[in-house]
Amino acid sequence: MLIVGNAILSDDIIEKHFVCDLIKCKGACCVEGDLGAPLEEEEIVLISENLSSILPYLTEKGREVIEKEGFYLKDWEDDLSTTTIEGRECSFAVYKENGILSCGIEQAWRDGKSTFRKPISCHLYPIRIDKYGDNEALNYNRWDICAPACDNGKSLQVHIHQFLKEPLIRKFGAEWYEELLHEIEKREV
Repeated sequence: MLIVGNAILSDDIIEKHFVCDLIKCKGACCVEGDLGAPLEEEEIVLISENLSSILPYLTEKGREVIEKEGFYLKDWEDDLSTTTIEGRECSFAVYKENGILSCGIEQAWRDGKSTFRKPISCHLYPIRIDKYGDNEALNYNRWDICAPACDNGKSLQVHIHQFLKEPLIRKFGAEWYEELLHEIEKREV
């Protein structure tokens, strides 16, 4: 494990290879699983502020779910997540012509209609974060649906922390990321 600031990273994040291969997985992480995308408290506010700009990007079913149930829920452990369509895909998921799932929130952001990009849990995937007091444990969430991403990362020689540079900086800051790289270099010597 590696400690950078208040983040404790599993070795897998530094050692394992990963680059999403949407052609092969079709964005399955937006539809598989028990719940929708994990959300942080402050993201509820950000999505609420941008929801009217995001809704036109969603499917009719996604808009219906949000209208009836809202866009988020608290689970049995008081964790927040997006609502889902019939217990499957995230209510913000959108199927493209090629059958690949994408995020309506992110598309609104890309088009300059929203100030919120997407939940950090989605941006950081396959890293999942667990909070322990003031510390955050970053772990690699291994999942068979991501096997093509592992193969792709290995062929490109890109490690998880490299693939996720942008979201790691978004979450922890550029100085933190530079410190992470420095700690990795110290290990390799």
